[in-house]
Amino acid sequence: MKIGIILNTNDAETCWNCFRFGNEALSKNHSVKVFLLGKGVEVENVKDTKFPLLEGSIKKFVKNSGVILACGTCLKMRGKEESNICPVSAMEDMLKLVEESDKIVAFG
Repeated sequence: MKIGIILNTNDAETCWNCFRFGNEALSKNHSVKVFLLGKGVEVENVKDTKFPLLEGSIKKFVKNSGVILACGTCLKMRGKEESNICPVSAMEDMLKLVEESDKIVAFG
């Protein structure tokens, strides 16, 4: 199954749960893409002592062929650029993710 995930928050627990879910889906041989939207584009910088495994969860997701896309407009509004884990994308890419996915899950 193709699963699309939209992450629209920088809340540490929600980000952690997003990537926990994504990794679980990958472990069951699903194809998973995450689109970072709004505050979600800040996920790489989220630090919280209650969720120290977030960074590792993101790395595991990418290592296991998970795809991460980030809204270019949302990045630009925050003075950010393309990151190490994902390319800059646009609403066109988010629409494509929705169209090609069998299921969509939104976090945030």
